[in-house]
Amino acid sequence: DDRGQGGRGSCRHGEGGPRADQPVPTLRGVSLRRHIEELTMSMHWDESFPIIRLNGAGARDFLQGQTTADLRKTVHGRLQQSCWLTATGRLRAVLELRLDDDGADVLVLAGDADAMAQGLDQVIFPADRVRMGERRLQRRIQALRPDSPAAWIDDESSLPSEFAGSRRLLSTELEERRLRLGFPPGPAELTGNTNPFELGLAQCISLDKGCYLGQETMAKLAGRGGIKQQLRCWVSSNRLNSGDPLFDGETRAGVVTSILELESDSLVGLALIRRQYLTSGALNGPNGQMVTLERPELFQDPPSPD
Repeated sequence: DDRGQGGRGSCRHGEGGPRADQPVPTLRGVSLRRHIEELTMSMHWDESFPIIRLNGAGARDFLQGQTTADLRKTVHGRLQQSCWLTATGRLRAVLELRLDDDGADVLVLAGDADAMAQGLDQVIFPADRVRMGERRLQRRIQALRPDSPAAWIDDESSLPSEFAGSRRLLSTELEERRLRLGFPPGPAELTGNTNPFELGLAQCISLDKGCYLGQETMAKLAGRGGIKQQLRCWVSSNRLNSGDPLFDGETRAGVVTSILELESDSLVGLALIRRQYLTSGALNGPNGQMVTLERPELFQDPPSPD
């Protein structure tokens, strides 16, 4: 198996959790061991995601230059969320990275894994000391609350003890929870026209690690407070469609991205709202529909300019 074993073999593949002597994974850089006895959840997210495998001693340095998180001090076996951007800072994928002795696993939480694999392969040079490995799907579980635990486990593994008594969410339930959390972004948010700060992913972005793909744009946006819109959750009892504009009076204030119809006949979704209307509690749809805005639970404010 050319994916390597080393420090990664027993961290999540087949054992359902790290050994006692291994680091516990993190979510958005937050250690999952904190208050571990309180992490039993009633519901959890259980889904398989594509993994891009990178083999070679240069995997850390390569990903340091291609993704947004600072990996210089990332411990082997620890999950670190990051983003993959275009050269102009547009968000292409949300990632969960895991380094090991033989390379790195790149789990694509949101975005096009095929496009990312092709993009990485095109910029690998012999001096990088890294090569593309075998692709696979990885089962990932996570309790549904801010700073909740996440784990990579084998398909046939039992749930870790932290998830005892927890129920796996069905697809509609999971989508509603995603919309209320604002994470991870869906296809309607990953249009090639949004940046991580607009989507509440500031904690995944390093502003001081040096050069990486899209870094110059991130630095400019952070330095001058140039975030023109932000993601918001909305609820309404009236029909709306993806792409519908939202208004404050006669002025366009945003646009609907994702939408889900609930059993109660109400709607919940996500929208990109212009900066000057973020404090508005409600807006109107194109036909006067009342839309109530909420800040997504996992939205992280963009950096303030110095």
